[in-house]
Amino acid sequence: MDIFSIILIITGLALFEIISSIDNAVINAEVLSKMGPKPRRWFLVYGLIIAVFGVRFLLPMFLLWISNPSIGPVDLFSSMFSGDEKVAAAVEQSSPFLLIAGGVFLVFLFFHWLFLEPKRFGLVGEKFIYSQGIWFYTAISIILLLISWYAMQINPMMAFAAVVGSTAFFIIHGFKQNAELKEKELLEGSGSSHLSDLSKLMYLEVIDATFSIDGVIGAFAFTLFVPLILIGNGIGALVVREITVRNIDSIKKYAFLKNGAMYSIFFLGSIMIMDSFAIDIPSFVSPVITFSCIGFFLWKSHLEMNPKADKTKI
Repeated sequence: MDIFSIILIITGLALFEIISSIDNAVINAEVLSKMGPKPRRWFLVYGLIIAVFGVRFLLPMFLLWISNPSIGPVDLFSSMFSGDEKVAAAVEQSSPFLLIAGGVFLVFLFFHWLFLEPKRFGLVGEKFIYSQGIWFYTAISIILLLISWYAMQINPMMAFAAVVGSTAFFIIHGFKQNAELKEKELLEGSGSSHLSDLSKLMYLEVIDATFSIDGVIGAFAFTLFVPLILIGNGIGALVVREITVRNIDSIKKYAFLKNGAMYSIFFLGSIMIMDSFAIDIPSFVSPVITFSCIGFFLWKSHLEMNPKADKTKI
């Protein structure tokens, strides 16, 4: 992998991490605004260590390990830095299972947002699809059926992995819904007025970890090399922490950032599924798509913020 590809992947990972974490950062900032300066510093400094090494490093390692149970976690870890060809070959051989599971997870996440979640409508058709929310389960069931059918023609374990991705979506979505309720309680002070600032910070760290799973899974669309995921997502997490503590009001003005994140998630999930079927996707495609989606919706947000600008309808 040449230096240009490495820089492109790291930049794409960082940008994806930043944009996909903005919603959670807004809530975190509002909770932190009710605390003193010391807890804010703790969240920025020590909380970052948990966010980067506890989630953005250990979770990808765990996902690679469960898709390669024959490789011990110590061997898998050491291979990331020693370049063990046998371990690398084993990871490559098992990658279709990880990619198809992660791809299904991300595609389902996108369709849940498209059909069911309240949003600022950024593209033609979004409002109509949102009004047809009852069809969400039909849509994802058909998608899972088709993916599993074609996967079975290659390897039945790939079809099983697709079902695992679907199951993971519903389990993690349940945790995220509970996390959203906890965030609301922390924000409103309902049922949490007896909690110390440190206890609230612990809640925030757990909630932050839950919302980080999407970004970690999406990272596999960029690369399977965990050190690059750690660097790219780590940079993104650091930027998000800085934004959370210092400049969240400016970010909130960009109305369509969430749209950019979700369309990126859809394309990254689709790339992972295509990769699992051995469709060769160049490594630069994922970063370029991420830049394009986010850049487009940043431009849309800029037009929204400046009514006198030329608002050409897209």
